[in-house]
Amino acid sequence: MKNRSDKVLGSVLEAIGGTPVVSLSRIANNVAGTILAKLEYLNPGFSKKDRPALQIIEDAEAEGLVRPGQPVVELTSGNMGTGLAIACSIKGYRFIAVMSKGNSPERARMMAALGAEVVLVDQLPDSFPGKVSGGDLELVEQETRRIAREKKAFRADQFKLWGNFRSHYLHTGPEFLEQSDHKIEVFCDFVGSGGSFAGCAAAFKEANPSIQCYVVEPDGAAALAGEEVKRPQHRIQGGGYSMPSLIFLKAEYIDGYLKVTDEEAMAAARRLAREEGIFAGFSSGANLAAALKLLRGPCAGKTVAILINDSGLKYLSTDLWPS
Repeated sequence: MKNRSDKVLGSVLEAIGGTPVVSLSRIANNVAGTILAKLEYLNPGFSKKDRPALQIIEDAEAEGLVRPGQPVVELTSGNMGTGLAIACSIKGYRFIAVMSKGNSPERARMMAALGAEVVLVDQLPDSFPGKVSGGDLELVEQETRRIAREKKAFRADQFKLWGNFRSHYLHTGPEFLEQSDHKIEVFCDFVGSGGSFAGCAAAFKEANPSIQCYVVEPDGAAALAGEEVKRPQHRIQGGGYSMPSLIFLKAEYIDGYLKVTDEEAMAAARRLAREEGIFAGFSSGANLAAALKLLRGPCAGKTVAILINDSGLKYLSTDLWPS
């Protein structure tokens, strides 16, 4: 595992990864078991998506898929776009981020500050700010394809390019195993593109096939578990978009599925801040809520690993953090 503090770095890209792991002993003091949280929000772009952003660009360069001066474009809920904005700014590519207006505005501002051109796409007439549905995401996808075609841009497609999976299989998962002294017994992760769940699960099961890995989804939008989507406009940004055909998710990685309500995710995120001093967003709260369900149920007494996906600073305009 690399140590980011032992030398002068050549660029901020070298600060991606090597994130610390914290035992959530205060939150877990009334349940049987241990929760280990890997603080991915301490990456330079304040999210786990810095890893796949850099990996996708580096893979594309190695394979000759992106040329000097060629634009890069991708759809994003904000985190992948921030990671790509950082990678492209250092490597000299123009980056175009395409995002739904339903996502929190802090993300668009951050991407723009990092040099990205941000294209905001209107939501469907029956959608609400802060609640991005699968239909909203499809509008963003259509606009991304149009821009890629017209500008002959490289599409840094987080849903299809294996750099997303590889970043977590090669780095996040092995780091977590080493930091935990290989004591991880269970892993649960809120699924968006599927890269962090699948990459970590593959690394974990390769090291120890008995590690149980659970997909976390929003209650009412558990499409991956095969349920009918009844609440497409849930609050947990970055996932639950009714996309059951994610290419990274293989059956051998998945031991079960968990559902988390908006209220459970928000309450858990607030507990992270109050009790552990970890200021995170909706999906990190979903991961914690799922871990607590496991320790109160089938995985009592075990060590559960979760990711802290992004920073709570990206949600200050939402009611996750009431004034």
